[in-house]
Amino acid sequence: MPTFNPRAALRRALPALPEYAALEDTNELAARFGIKPEEIVKVDGNENPYGPSPKALEVLARVAYPVHQYGDADQKALRGALSAHLGVHADAIVCGAGSDELIEMLFRLFVEEGDRIVTASPTFGMYAFNAQVAAAEIVDVPLLADWQFDTEGLVDAALQSKITFIPRPNNPTGNEIPDSVIDRLIETGTLLVIDEAYIEFSQTPSLAQRAAETPGLIVLRTFSKWGGLAGLRIGYGVMHPETAMILMQTKDPYNVNAAAEAAALASLEDVETLDERACTLAGERDRLIEELGALGWVFPYPSDAVFILMRLEGITGRDLRDRLRQRGIFTRYMDSPRLQDHLRISIGLPEQNDRIMEAFRAIGQEIGRA
Repeated sequence: MPTFNPRAALRRALPALPEYAALEDTNELAARFGIKPEEIVKVDGNENPYGPSPKALEVLARVAYPVHQYGDADQKALRGALSAHLGVHADAIVCGAGSDELIEMLFRLFVEEGDRIVTASPTFGMYAFNAQVAAAEIVDVPLLADWQFDTEGLVDAALQSKITFIPRPNNPTGNEIPDSVIDRLIETGTLLVIDEAYIEFSQTPSLAQRAAETPGLIVLRTFSKWGGLAGLRIGYGVMHPETAMILMQTKDPYNVNAAAEAAALASLEDVETLDERACTLAGERDRLIEELGALGWVFPYPSDAVFILMRLEGITGRDLRDRLRQRGIFTRYMDSPRLQDHLRISIGLPEQNDRIMEAFRAIGQEIGRA
């Protein structure tokens, strides 16, 4: 009797299943290294160490949302609150289960097999992940020295591509793409997607209002970083109302869960607290950049995000990651040719950052670089 073979049944245009290097489970890592969970400094996922706002925690604790009922498929309350927060019309906003869902929706709606999409590596891995699933061609325009964007290369690639994805600030390098490059990319006719996951930690103004008026521009935002709601998966996109209408008509009807919606609404009532925390984290980021740079073997790049990418001398990124793990500090190593002598760390609480610096100094002595 014949049996169904799921791998043999895969679409012919999908030669191999894509892989995304997700974070390892913290509890499993703690057990592996014999570290108590409460002693861990977790700075590998660009998460907000302060967690949700007090108002979000309050609404989550009292279960004030109807979990036994489906939510509002039109997302009216959340889109309305975001409209007031951003200064754009609610018709220009679409919410999703994290901005990752919105990225997937864009591929599902606009990218056909063989279409080209543009990225600028090193960059956020979900763009290439979804491109592989969609059997699209990935045109990568690598960043130049010191992680500057290759303007002419991007423009040339965008002229022949369906969508161009750029994080602003960039992940994992932390730098900004200039407005002049954005202007030129929009003029190519590509759909330009600017991923503003870390914009609240930057001094750069958001492009949300421009996106609401520009058919060829979409801005993605998230509550994961600024709002401390990474585990609830809640994000949104700002775009021209006609594009937003298409996404609203084709998204899963109840794609935002009730708890995430309640926490997001409460967060938007506590903007001052979240902005203050973002400022604190930005200050800690700048402090760490200065202190790490003074070590002599660590060369952190300027960052407008809530993380720091650093180049290393005398040690590989993997080796440094493993030495930090033994001390209960979990960081992010990205195993790609340009980043093997690099490591990325998120910004923790001040006392956690002090512990990180102590560990770096001790490791510097171990490798003879103190």
